[in-house]
Amino acid sequence: MSNLDEKKEEKKYDYTRAFDQVKDEVDRLLSSSPLIIRSYTKHLALPPGKFIRAASVIACAMDRQGQIVERAVKMAAAVEILHLATLVHDDVIDNADLRRGEVTLQKKFGKRTAVICGDYLVCMAMKLAAAVGAQSEQEDFLRLEIPDYMGKVCLGELNQHINSGNIDLTVRQYLKIISGKTAALFEASFFTGAALVEKEPQAVKKYAKLGHNIGMIFQLTDDCMDFEETEERAKKPVQSDYEQNVITLPLIYAFKRQADFKEKAGRQRLARSEINEAVQKAGGLNYARSVAQKYYSKSQELIDKLSLTEEKAHRLRWILDKAYRLA
Repeated sequence: MSNLDEKKEEKKYDYTRAFDQVKDEVDRLLSSSPLIIRSYTKHLALPPGKFIRAASVIACAMDRQGQIVERAVKMAAAVEILHLATLVHDDVIDNADLRRGEVTLQKKFGKRTAVICGDYLVCMAMKLAAAVGAQSEQEDFLRLEIPDYMGKVCLGELNQHINSGNIDLTVRQYLKIISGKTAALFEASFFTGAALVEKEPQAVKKYAKLGHNIGMIFQLTDDCMDFEETEERAKKPVQSDYEQNVITLPLIYAFKRQADFKEKAGRQRLARSEINEAVQKAGGLNYARSVAQKYYSKSQELIDKLSLTEEKAHRLRWILDKAYRLA
């Protein structure tokens, strides 16, 4: 009998228990990898992340009674491991030394090892997602969507790389880049959770759109943090995007508002003090936050349009505020 035909009673958890189960599952997978790679994956388990994408999966998977099926826990763990893989690869591309307050994999073990470990994490996540038994045609379709979302993440990263150091990058082009490299995985998280509990395809699409908006907010706020936060608070390198040839929205806006500043950037490398002064003068941070605010307002409207219990609406608003750094 196929998984689609089986109607076995499935374990269910409340939100807090489900979230703890996700963290335990991720830790178990990273700590029990094959011996040849275990020391590397265990290193990745040392600094725990915020698990905001995993929280998104399980929040969206809550039913009317506030319960979350075990399949959602597995899918949330898969999404979190996919996110971890993107971080490992990001650190190689950026030559980053610090991630979540710990030495990065590429700094400790070398770039080649880090790339292979990142690839292994992708395979681990795909295997975990594929092992989740579907109980409807919509859920079966879900497993086909996850690789497609990962494709969007990769294309977004490639698009960013192609535009490395591009001072002519437009606002529209930049938003397209982060729509892939950051927002796509948030969208996947919301889509995944919703597909496990919602019967109406249109409702699932609204959840996915909400995830996309929250992902955009997350990245835009992160762009601002590069100018505002200290390394101790952020637990990762800051004041470093331009140094890594990554042109973000506050700087794009400064180039747009100050032709002489952009012309100078075309002739020579800019000092960090010059960048900070120009962004401040142009109001680049205020502009980036205003764009994030538009996505925030759209997200609130989407939450209001969805048929949600009070608890589920609260969970989704918490994730929205977390992305905007309000929670």
